[in-house]
Amino acid sequence: MRFFPAFLLSIVLALASPTSFALFAAPKPAAPAAPAVQPDPLGRETPRAMVSGLLEALAEPDYDRAAMYFDQPTANSARQRMKAVNQARGFHALLDEGGTLDPFAALSNEPGGRLDDDLPLDQEHIGDVTIKGKPVPVLASLAKEGDRQVWRISKETQALIAAESQIAAAAQEPVQNELVVGGAPLKDWAILVGLAILVFGGLWILSVLMIAAVRRMVTDPAANGAYRFIEAALPPFSLVVAVAVFYNWADQLPVAIVARQALLRYTGIVTVIAVVWFGLRLVDAIAELVITRMRRQGRRQIVSVITLLRRTVKVLLLLFSGIGILDTFGIDVTTGIAALGIGGIALALGAQKTVENLVGSVTVIADRPLQVGDFIKVGDVVGTVEDVGIRSTRIRTGERTVVTIPNGDLSARQIENFADRDRFLFNPVIAVDHATPSAKLKEAITIVQQVLAEEEHIAEGARARLGSIGERSFNIDVFAYIDVREFDVQVVIRETLLLTIYERLEAAGIDLAFPNQTILLSHPHEAAAIAEPEEATR
Repeated sequence: MRFFPAFLLSIVLALASPTSFALFAAPKPAAPAAPAVQPDPLGRETPRAMVSGLLEALAEPDYDRAAMYFDQPTANSARQRMKAVNQARGFHALLDEGGTLDPFAALSNEPGGRLDDDLPLDQEHIGDVTIKGKPVPVLASLAKEGDRQVWRISKETQALIAAESQIAAAAQEPVQNELVVGGAPLKDWAILVGLAILVFGGLWILSVLMIAAVRRMVTDPAANGAYRFIEAALPPFSLVVAVAVFYNWADQLPVAIVARQALLRYTGIVTVIAVVWFGLRLVDAIAELVITRMRRQGRRQIVSVITLLRRTVKVLLLLFSGIGILDTFGIDVTTGIAALGIGGIALALGAQKTVENLVGSVTVIADRPLQVGDFIKVGDVVGTVEDVGIRSTRIRTGERTVVTIPNGDLSARQIENFADRDRFLFNPVIAVDHATPSAKLKEAITIVQQVLAEEEHIAEGARARLGSIGERSFNIDVFAYIDVREFDVQVVIRETLLLTIYERLEAAGIDLAFPNQTILLSHPHEAAAIAEPEEATR
């Protein structure tokens, strides 16, 4: 109660303050919003976009536009414009003579550039050129142009390459009637494509020959883990090596920078495919090897876990490969990933049953109430577990039909697993005929006890006793365990026990009881004679 007056007083004081009166005053006109920054028409917001735009200008070739990618004052005269154009042409010549630009995927796509490259925050490494036999780094600098921040080739780099670029531009004379495709001479494209065919084809043939040689050295290739690993990993691994070799050799060829960068950029897609292919085949090979070993050791519960993990890893690899390929094409995937996160939450809310099944699959695999190959009973379904998947579990019934149960429902049901039995209950009731004398009844009990004692697969503690006297028989209750784990073996032992008991009872002259009913019929005169004494007693 003390809190309420204090709370009331605080509200009164707050309303009495000048700020509270301002709330009820006439609203002030809102301040004008800051004008939106227009995007750069040349696409120089990030180092990656700047290099892409520069290559497009060099491919046309449009040296007036290419000059705008250099950090220099705006050309106000024809002389300044010619100087800027010659500088762009000289830089193009230096790149064609063996200069390199960083691969597309290695260039930062962030407006602030890379922060972990040990360079000032306003500088970015984008390539190298060779001057007098020594590599000179090509740096891009971040500077303000109008009301926007743009990346351009730095003044320091321009100063280092100024003299050499003029010499290279003068030495690079245009070839008459040379066929140009995509901003580069056709012969340069032919050199690069020929190199790609030589490298990729040669290493592929080498991998096939190595697999064939290893196959001849192995007696049983299908069962040999080392061979299966080599067969799965060597083809995609040779593709990864081919990409690395092609990158190294193509970067050193004196061909047009436009052709070189174009092929190297899209070779990145081959790299992603090779790595994912290598990962998929490696996952399959390792999973199959582990599954085979687990089955030999009888650890079937691990098979379900490995199967689920293999599928999950494959989905993740394919997802990452898609992101990598989109990034190679210049599609910004960060927004898409964020959208996928928000969409994932909405999808989880809209697909609760699917999420429930995924959680149920984790519960089934972690708790291990069943395994692949187990004979189980779930509700009215009885059969053998064939597969424990991400969403559902498949059970093969005795009628050879397949029942699919969602893992969410399966984890909430009562599961009876027959495969985990260490022994089988032997609990028949031996019904002896009512006409059997007591001595023979005792003999019958002794016979059953002897049969149980003579069977080596009957566990200790077996007993046979007169359990009850029924309407039609004396019931000898048998309670024993057949100490085997295999269902087929216990069926044979159970049959042997029952036949032996019947044979010995038959030899001792002891009859088993059968369901029967005795009806007594009398003559009408006998019925009247019986009825007269009853009436007299009344």
